[in-house]
Amino acid sequence: AQAVAMAAGPARSRRVFLNHLDSYCGRSIGEYLSRCVVGASLESTEEEEEEEDENNSAAEVSSRPKEGVYQVVGTLSKPESTKPCFAEETYAVSSRKELLSHLLECEIVVYNITEDANQIEEATWAASALHMEIEHFATPKLFILISTIMSWAKSKPPDPEDPEIPFTDEDYRRRKSHPNFMDHINAEKLILKLGKTNKHKFSTYVVASGHQYGAGEGVLHYFFKIGWLSETPTIPVFGDGNNFIPTIHVLDLAAVLQNIADHRPRFHYILAVDVSMHTLQELIKCISKNVGPGKIEKIPKENAFLSKELTQMHLDMLLVNLRMEPMFLKESFNIKWVAQAGLVENIEQIVKEYKQSRGLLPLKVCIHGPPGVGKSTIAEELCKHYKLHHIKINDVISETIANLEKIVVPKELDSDSVGEEGEDDEEEEGQNVEAAHELLARIKESMEQNAGRLDDQHIVKFVKDKLKSMPCRNQGYVLDGFPETYDQAKDLFNCNEDEEEEIKGKIPKCDKLITPEFVISLTASDEFLINRIINLPERIVAGTHYTQDRFLQSLNLFREFNTDDKTVLNYFDELEIHPQFIDVAKFEDPENRFIVKEIIKEIGEPRNYGLTDEEKENLERKAAEERLVKEAQEKAERERRETEERAERMANWEEWNKHLEEVKRQEQELLEAQSIPLRNYLMKNVMPTLMQGINECCTIRPDDPVDFLAEYLFKNSPDIE
Repeated sequence: AQAVAMAAGPARSRRVFLNHLDSYCGRSIGEYLSRCVVGASLESTEEEEEEEDENNSAAEVSSRPKEGVYQVVGTLSKPESTKPCFAEETYAVSSRKELLSHLLECEIVVYNITEDANQIEEATWAASALHMEIEHFATPKLFILISTIMSWAKSKPPDPEDPEIPFTDEDYRRRKSHPNFMDHINAEKLILKLGKTNKHKFSTYVVASGHQYGAGEGVLHYFFKIGWLSETPTIPVFGDGNNFIPTIHVLDLAAVLQNIADHRPRFHYILAVDVSMHTLQELIKCISKNVGPGKIEKIPKENAFLSKELTQMHLDMLLVNLRMEPMFLKESFNIKWVAQAGLVENIEQIVKEYKQSRGLLPLKVCIHGPPGVGKSTIAEELCKHYKLHHIKINDVISETIANLEKIVVPKELDSDSVGEEGEDDEEEEGQNVEAAHELLARIKESMEQNAGRLDDQHIVKFVKDKLKSMPCRNQGYVLDGFPETYDQAKDLFNCNEDEEEEIKGKIPKCDKLITPEFVISLTASDEFLINRIINLPERIVAGTHYTQDRFLQSLNLFREFNTDDKTVLNYFDELEIHPQFIDVAKFEDPENRFIVKEIIKEIGEPRNYGLTDEEKENLERKAAEERLVKEAQEKAERERRETEERAERMANWEEWNKHLEEVKRQEQELLEAQSIPLRNYLMKNVMPTLMQGINECCTIRPDDPVDFLAEYLFKNSPDIE
C-alpha cells in the first residue's frame, strides 16, 4: 500500500548510493538503475515495455538525467578509474565521517559484497552509522545488501529423503554458510536486525544473489576466456562437475533491486536466482560448445589451484552444490527478465554480450593481389599484430584431408583420458566416420580428374568450414589470396538462398559471420613483379610457383581474372565493402613495414585481450635487454671517441712542440744574422775607447764615475780627434 501511494504521486528522481561503481557487478547495476524510471516496476509488464522503449529513444536523443529516474552515485574500487558515464557523482572518500555525509544525502544505499570481501566491514559500518542517525532522517531510507548464496553453501537439505527438493526464500533462517563466507552471513544477520528498529524510517533488505553472469561475465569469465582464446583442445571442469550452481544474469539482479526500491516488499530476505538448475558440467559444456573447442575435460579439484586467474573465492563458488527456487521473485516481483531460464537456454545472447562488453569482436581481413606482390608476408605480419588466424588455401586443404583421415582411422581408446563422452557423442562420431569416408573418396576422384588439383566446389567448402570454425569466429582471420574469382567469392560468402530473392535485393545477401570487414588489394605492375621475382635467391624460388614459367602463367591468369566485368573486387563493392588499394611499388621496403603500417592505420586497434602477463614480461625483458645493449654501445662509442680525441690531442701537441722548436731556432738564427753588423761596428768604434775609459775610472776612482766616463769618452772619441 505504501509503495502504491508513493507511485501515485508524480515520479521524482531518487538518489541511489552504490559501492564500487567500476566493478563488474557495480557497473552493470549502476547503468541499469540510471535508466530506470522510479516506480516503473509497479506498472504492468506491457506498460513497462512501452515506457522502456520511450526511455531508450530519449536516452539516444540526450544523455542528460531525466526526471523521475534513479540518480546513481558511489565509490570506485580503484581511485585511478575514470568516472562511469551513468554516475552523477563518484566519491574518493578519505574519512568515514565524509562517507556518512554522502550516504545521508541518498534515499537508497546499496552495498555489494559479492565481489570484494573487504567491503563487508564498510557495509556493516555504513548500515550501523545510518541506523544511529534515524532520528535525523529527512526522508525514509532503504539499505540493500547484495550478498551471495555462498552463505547457504553448507545448509542441510529441506528434505533429507528427497535431495532434489530445492531451497526457497522461506528457508533462510536455516541457512549455513561456507566456512570461507562466515563474514558474509554475519553481515546479512546484522543488516536484517538493524532494519527492525524503525521500519518506516529505515528498512533493510538482504539479496542473496546467485553467481552472476552476462555483460562481460563474472565468476564464469575464466571459462569464457579459455574458450575464446582457443589455445587448448578442451575446457577444464573441476571435480566431477555434478554440483548444481544457482545463477542469475547481472541485469536480472539489477531488476530485483529496482523492484525492492519500488515495492518495499514485506519479506526482507530475497533469493535472487533464475529458475535454471544447471550443474557445473552443463554450464561449462555449453560455454565450450558456443565459444570454445566444444569439448570438456574433468580434472581433479586440486589442479584448479594451479590456475593464476582463479582465486580461492572463485573456486569455492564454482564447487558449491545448491538447488534453489526463487519463490518470492515469481510471486511478488514484476521483473522483465533478461535470462529467466538461465545461461544455457540464453547462451547465444550471453556470448554476444560477453564479446561486445569486452570488445572481443572478430577482425576479418581478405588480402587480394597478383602473385609475388607479398600477400603472405603481409598476412603473417597482420596475424602477428592482431593475433588472427592466417588462412592459406594449401594449408586449409592439407589440414582438412589430414582431419578426415584421422576420423576414418579407428581410434584407439585412451584409458588415461577423463574426457566426457556421452552416447550422443558416440552416435554423432559414427555418422562423422561415414561422412568422412564419402568426402575423402570424392576428393580423391576430383584430384584424379583435375591433374592433382582440387575443384572449386571442394576448396570453397573447406575454406567456408575453416572460416566458420570457432577460432576464426572468435578472433578473426586473414584470408590470403582467396577467393580469386567472382564466382568463388559468391559461393564462399553468399547465404544459401534462392536466386530469386537475391535478384530482388540490390545488395546480395552474404553470410555476415564469415564475410570480411576489410579487403586489402595490393597492386603492382608486371615489370615490377617480374624484377622482384628475378632478384629472389634460388633457395627461395625452388619448389614454389615463382619459377619463371609458372610465375608468368600465374600472373597472366590473375590479370585475366581481374579484367573481366565481374571480378572479386566487384563482388566486395556490391556488398559495399570497398577495397583499400595499396601500390606496393611506392613503398620501397623489402620487409613491407610501411605497407603493414598503412593497413593497420585502416583497420584500427586490435580487438582482443591484449598482451598476456607472459608476453608483457617478455616484452619488458626484451626492452630491458635492448636498453642495456644500447647503453653498452653508447658507452663503447663514447670511450672510442674519447680515445681518438686523446690520441689526436697528443699528436697535435707533439706537432706543435716541433713547430715551436723550429720557430725558436729560426728566430735565433735571424737575430744572430741581424746582430753581426752592429757587433762589428761596436767592436771597432766603441769598445776600445770604452774599455780604456773604464780602466782609467778604476785607477782614479772619481767621486762621480759616470760623469768621469762621459767626460773621458767625449775627450778621447776618435771622431772628435
